[in-house]
Amino acid sequence: MIEQINNDIKTAMKDADRFTLSVLRMLKSAMQLESISKKHELEDQEVIAVIKKQVKVRKDSLEEYKKYDKNEQVADLEKEIEVLSKYLPEETSLEEINKVIDEVFERLQPTSMKDMGSVMREVTPLLPNADMSVVSQIIRERLNK
Repeated sequence: MIEQINNDIKTAMKDADRFTLSVLRMLKSAMQLESISKKHELEDQEVIAVIKKQVKVRKDSLEEYKKYDKNEQVADLEKEIEVLSKYLPEETSLEEINKVIDEVFERLQPTSMKDMGSVMREVTPLLPNADMSVVSQIIRERLNK
């Protein structure tokens, strides 16, 4: 995956695509920082984790910019998310998320918000490509019923 990102950086340079180039350079920098902190070359799963983290940061910023009607920054962040998302595996569908949550609820029989942690511990490894904020929101809603 690192090789693919490096190749895409070269392509962006050749195509004079400044926007994509800057996003990929930021990603490469984040990957290098992670590699230094872990003291080894990153595996593909670790690279995906770094990319997910970068997308999450941008999504959080996106919400803040929307609150203050900063439309130009919102558009830029959406394009950045789009560039980064190309490297992520396809996200788990809402339908699949609900199915897994149903199975875990059936097995654990949670009764209140106190069970949130145990439900999340069971669900997380079963949904590696899901947006965990969506998952926790669904679980929270079900526990509050």
